[in-house]
Amino acid sequence: MKVTYHGHSVIEIQTEKHNIWIDPFISGNKLCDVEADQVNPDVILLTHGHGDHVGDTFEIAKRTNALVVAPNELANYIASKGIDSHPMHIGGGYQFEWGYVKLTQAFHGSSYTEEDGTIIYTGMPAGLLFTAEGKTIYHAGDTALFSDMKLIGERNKVDVAFLPIGDNFTMGPEDALTAAEWINAGLTVPIHYNTFPIIKQDPNDFVSRLNVKGKVMEPGEALEL
Repeated sequence: MKVTYHGHSVIEIQTEKHNIWIDPFISGNKLCDVEADQVNPDVILLTHGHGDHVGDTFEIAKRTNALVVAPNELANYIASKGIDSHPMHIGGGYQFEWGYVKLTQAFHGSSYTEEDGTIIYTGMPAGLLFTAEGKTIYHAGDTALFSDMKLIGERNKVDVAFLPIGDNFTMGPEDALTAAEWINAGLTVPIHYNTFPIIKQDPNDFVSRLNVKGKVMEPGEALEL
């Protein structure tokens, strides 16, 4: 399995047969190393409805016929636009042919703003656990620190955890250090920082303070699991 970071919270997973993208915020993401029309996923996984996570989902899914997997209300909204979607909810898991997905808690918000300014409620935000080819990835989405992260670490052998560190909208570095310790992944990677001035952080300082193995990934950098 190949896992590539594309800036902000954008993660690409390449398994033997499938290409999966998480939160494809590409257009307008100054840190992203790819263009939306270059992306050809089989599946898009979404953590919540905010524009910096839904990103280019509509355009990509319509062009590629990718399946979109998202929390229930968000998935239903996406389906109303003629896109193939699979609704899930927090605590629920589903075995797809391309991998197992389980949604976890995330303490945040979730809404989508349409082009005319209409705000659509998109249900509860989520994190997600993705398992394929014997490897498990935890993408926390946008979230505050919460104590059930201990259970995520105790009940799952997480190979890579992607944790937000930007502060203001999500956990900051201090809380993310605690989250990393509780989850105890094989590797912890910071995300959701430096895209906007209000979430500017030093990821190298964060990683240097971890009590578990960590890595700062540059946009376009990949891991082989």
